[in-house]
Amino acid sequence: MSYLMSNYAPLNVTFIKGSGCYLTDENNDQYLDALCGVAVTGLGHSHPKISKAIQLQAQQLLHTSNWYHIQHQETLAEELCNLAAMDKAFFCNSGAEANEAAIKIVRLHARANNIDEPAILTANQSFHGRTMATLSATGNPKVQAGFSPLVSEFIHVDFNNIEAIKQHESNNNIAAVMLEPIQGESGVIIPSDDYLNQVQEICENNNWLLILDEVQTGIGRTGKMFAHQYNNITPDVLTLAKGLGNGVPIGACLAKGNAAKLLTPGTHGSTFGGNPLVCRTASTVLEIINQEKILDNVNELSNYISLRFSQQLANVDKVKEIRVKGLMIAIELNQDCVQLLQQALDKKLLINITGQSIRLLPPLILTKDQADVMIDTICNLIKDL
Repeated sequence: MSYLMSNYAPLNVTFIKGSGCYLTDENNDQYLDALCGVAVTGLGHSHPKISKAIQLQAQQLLHTSNWYHIQHQETLAEELCNLAAMDKAFFCNSGAEANEAAIKIVRLHARANNIDEPAILTANQSFHGRTMATLSATGNPKVQAGFSPLVSEFIHVDFNNIEAIKQHESNNNIAAVMLEPIQGESGVIIPSDDYLNQVQEICENNNWLLILDEVQTGIGRTGKMFAHQYNNITPDVLTLAKGLGNGVPIGACLAKGNAAKLLTPGTHGSTFGGNPLVCRTASTVLEIINQEKILDNVNELSNYISLRFSQQLANVDKVKEIRVKGLMIAIELNQDCVQLLQQALDKKLLINITGQSIRLLPPLILTKDQADVMIDTICNLIKDL
């Protein structure tokens, strides 16, 4: 009998330790981790510098309260704002909480502009979290099923369709647009190169806030520190989590301009958000990405993986499309492939299946030899379908 609630359906494996790109189970079998806890452990498992930072901080101070100054929090806020060209940061514990903070900022922006019933445009097939507000923002009926009545002030439009956003310019209740630069959970859906630029222009023309949810795409996953940097833009609000802590739970909501001034004492908070342990760890993550030239590795491996998949799967009729941005990778098939989840596990490879797509989110420290193992295993599984 399990005392856990049934909201997960875990595969029949228990991992007891990890090192670099590998996890080891209770039988001492080793697995190549091409999922990273869903884009979390970008710097691999048990990175010595991260482990040391956690250990040292745990021996000094874990928690006080945001009623007092927290030096590591203030340092991390400065580092992130400088990297993202933002003005202020709020820290919480997850991506969903970061998006909740962003939604509250929109509400305050709306009130400041005399909008009594504010609405946010979000995308179909998006994913923004599982709290009531963020699952309402999410453009996926499966995530929302059973939880009505939803938070109603979200209007879903097709992703990568600028006309779908323009159609709402006459709606005086719109206060913001909230998008993922690349839709991760729906299968690494990459928009046209100028899509975000066009969205930002519409937002600026209408005094709407542009929120970019980079919970999955941020912290080097796409080959830049933040995916929106490919467009040479900065949003009004930017949300982060996942790879920021490399496994410790931390989320961040960054804002610039007027949006950065809207959260005032009493309007929002988090008991554990921005505690010394997670902030020191996140600062160490940023330090490693810079010192070890992680982004260079992501871009080199991205090109290599894209080329090799294209070569090996060029004449495989089961393959509909290969999508790669940095180390966000999806291979969309023309048939259901959920069985590949267990088959890959049997081959000692951790992957994800979303719809008819194989999704890969390998560590940012992946080597070419490890990439070859991942590629060859996946290609053989597809060919054997």
